[in-house]
Amino acid sequence: MSLRDPCHHSHGFILTINGGSSSLKCSLFHVGPPLTRVVSCRVDRIGFPEGTLTLTDVAGGTSERRTIQAAHYKDCVDPLLTWLEQKITITDLVAIGHRVVHGGHLYSEPQVVTPEIMGELRRLSPYDPEHLPSEIELIETLGRRYPTLPQVACFDAAFHRDMPHVARLLPIPRRYVVAGVQRYGFHGLSYAYLMTELRRVAPHQANGRIILAHLGNGASMAAVLRGKSTDTSMGFTPTAGLPMSTRSGDLDPGLLSYLSRTEGMTVEQFHTMVNQQSGLLGVSETSSDLRDLLASESHDPRAAEAVALFCYQAKKWMGSFAAALGGLDMLVFSGGIGENSAVVRARICEGLEFLGVALDEARNRTGAAIISREGSGVTVRVIPTDEESEIARSVHQLLYQSRGNDG
Repeated sequence: MSLRDPCHHSHGFILTINGGSSSLKCSLFHVGPPLTRVVSCRVDRIGFPEGTLTLTDVAGGTSERRTIQAAHYKDCVDPLLTWLEQKITITDLVAIGHRVVHGGHLYSEPQVVTPEIMGELRRLSPYDPEHLPSEIELIETLGRRYPTLPQVACFDAAFHRDMPHVARLLPIPRRYVVAGVQRYGFHGLSYAYLMTELRRVAPHQANGRIILAHLGNGASMAAVLRGKSTDTSMGFTPTAGLPMSTRSGDLDPGLLSYLSRTEGMTVEQFHTMVNQQSGLLGVSETSSDLRDLLASESHDPRAAEAVALFCYQAKKWMGSFAAALGGLDMLVFSGGIGENSAVVRARICEGLEFLGVALDEARNRTGAAIISREGSGVTVRVIPTDEESEIARSVHQLLYQSRGNDG
């Protein structure tokens, strides 16, 4: 069915925008029932000399790729929207949903963007200078292009809003805690999607003791009990927790003063180091991509060490979360690495038999939906995540609630 068929868009479309640290994903969903993705677009290598734009017409089953100059996020918007406007009549757009990393302690539910919310996001920018400024820029750019269209901010930290107070506290002077400096956690849209999927495929297990492992370019884990987040590896910023592609994960805070004294390193230089030059890239000195490191680990000890560190730290977090949960019923792997790397899944789970984790080698190798051994104490699943679907669902729910039952 053509996207321009009036029957097909009688309920309109929701556009979702998901900006990462150097990529931008967007999808167009037909407002159902059910919500159906009809188009997806992806821009990679934003900020590099040449970016790539991949456009997929899901409904038509066609895909095209082109090179674009994308120094900033706003540079991607025009080529994306020009392509979209060939696919649908823009008056059929009902809303735009954005993944916004941080809503501070004020916003824990999706919000229709207002000048007040934009002001608060600007105030929060120092919380996460890696993501928030570019997300604000995207909202402003789209607002100028479609001034009458509602834009909805969906907050990545919202999934963790019910974490116990003790899990949110940072052991620093209380005046900072009062000012909103606490552990927030991220990847919440991914975790919300995974829990929705779990309730669909394994409703009897979805209320148990669960560890969700979102392992991708950014990597984190969440401990979930009775459907609610009880702890997560990322903290005040998405730099905390596990080592990632280019982010360090947890570090001894004394390192900043040491490097400041011995090398004259500034706060800005330290920020750049721990966000863009550390993690897999820093340890291997060659690549931030786990696939490259696995391919070269047999002849490059630095690559082997980077992979070993990633798997070791993931295993440690898993053990600590099992302790926080009082045991473990299910482990879910997701994200680019979690969904696609059988080797990494096997290495993380190795030696966790005492927790009841035992992988079935053949199932794991083929990436089956359940990769644990028959009869093992913990069910281990692989579930592909879909943050855009979660954004679309949140936007649809918000619009539906605000318009009453005829939405």
